[in-house]
Amino acid sequence: MCKPESNSNNYKWQDLGWMGLKAQKERLASGSGSGSGSGRGRMKLWMIRATTTVILWTCIVQLTAIGDLWGPRVLKGWPSCFTHVDSSASNSRALDNNNVQFLRPPILPPKRVYKNNGYLMVSCNGGLNQMRAAICDMVAIARYLNVTLIVPELDKTSFWADPSEFQDIFDVDHFITSLRDEVRILKELPPRLKLKVERGFLYSMPPVSWSDISYYKNQILPLIQKHKVVHLNRTDARLANNGQPPEIQKLRCRVNFGALRFTSQIEELGRKVIKLLRKNGPFLVLHLRYEMDMLAFSGCTQGCNSDEVEELTRMRYAYPWWKEKIINSDLKRRDGLCPLTPEETALTLRALDIDQNIQIYIAAGEIYGGERRRASLSKEYPKLVRKETLLEPSDLQFFQNHSSQMAALDYLVSLESDIFVPTYDGNMAKVVAGHRRYLGFKKTILLDRKLLVDLIDQYYNGALNWDQFSSAVKESHAHRMGNPSKRLVIPDKPKEEDYFYSNPEECLEPSNDMLSST
Repeated sequence: MCKPESNSNNYKWQDLGWMGLKAQKERLASGSGSGSGSGRGRMKLWMIRATTTVILWTCIVQLTAIGDLWGPRVLKGWPSCFTHVDSSASNSRALDNNNVQFLRPPILPPKRVYKNNGYLMVSCNGGLNQMRAAICDMVAIARYLNVTLIVPELDKTSFWADPSEFQDIFDVDHFITSLRDEVRILKELPPRLKLKVERGFLYSMPPVSWSDISYYKNQILPLIQKHKVVHLNRTDARLANNGQPPEIQKLRCRVNFGALRFTSQIEELGRKVIKLLRKNGPFLVLHLRYEMDMLAFSGCTQGCNSDEVEELTRMRYAYPWWKEKIINSDLKRRDGLCPLTPEETALTLRALDIDQNIQIYIAAGEIYGGERRRASLSKEYPKLVRKETLLEPSDLQFFQNHSSQMAALDYLVSLESDIFVPTYDGNMAKVVAGHRRYLGFKKTILLDRKLLVDLIDQYYNGALNWDQFSSAVKESHAHRMGNPSKRLVIPDKPKEEDYFYSNPEECLEPSNDMLSST
């Protein structure tokens, strides 16, 4: 440790410096003394200055090491989406008490020094939460390959056509600085390479889906070393869920739970929504994924009229990247591959004994079919709210036509809810469920849709009365509440196994007796 010197020592250093300067001045003034004597004086002065510099730098290095010990650690003290704001607020209050009008800058982790093997550019595809998971994967890959990552480009050409840039959704400076002890991240390429890319010299490719990290070392790294810059133009599910080194898995978590902080504008609005909800007691977030794009993509038309079925079919054929065109809706529903309808959702919530007076915040876009399809849900749960009904139009004016920013707002509210219920296991449902596990295994009801539609049909057909139906629903979901569990692994079938981000067990530390197989 570098300890401050006592006052007497400080005076000694000052005296030595002053004496050396005085002696040199006297020799120069008198012109006496040999050249070698003058040289020895200068050498003595130089040695004093050099020694002082070495001591000062030693102090700085050791203080930096202390800061590193107090700095962020993987899986220790990562903030939730609002923790950093709350701590800043408390810091501000403490300073205001002393009438001090400034905040201490955050302690940054030390930069990791490594030989840079090249530059990795990535273009994310899909909605917000698909891109969020992809960004975590790309950071882990860049770290493993010892390359420099360029801030990821977000999807602007998908169904949602959101023009948002990375910095419009995420705090880009926090993203870069919070990971500086792992990987170097730049906002853009160095000028020479940027000019080369602008002239069309860029090696671009989609990596293989669900690849092990060894694929990137053996296949992608040589390309980066050869071309200096490689662009990955697809990023969804490009890193395997399981079988990766522990440090890779933990870094994926660190990015997801710590580095990907939303912008202050989004977080401020999220806090406002949560405050409005909390004023009226506990609330449930319902991710009712019954929007037009989901129904068109999945081919699920339960409860739709003939005009709506035709409209959804036309839409499915209009998007060439939606590969499946001819879909049997009834068969898909029986297999549990359709989102629950609003009517099925209302029935399920009642069967689970969800209080009918609880506030239900719908985290989704416009429900397809409008009020006609919302009617049964509104009847059973009259306290239905949406961000559009809680906030003033002026609050949302900057979010209009920016679906990813709207989704970010829903993400924040979902994390803070008392109960989270997704009606479909899409990317938001999975990523939010995993994040809520990290925040302390907050209650998340993961619906078994295949079982539910069978029970619902039996109830409608009279094969089950209400008590039998409700009892069966509660019993089948007793262990589907976001409890600690092992991630389901299915070798060679990554699409069928549990998604890493829905249950990042490597980053969670429940007691062994709490673990159970899914």
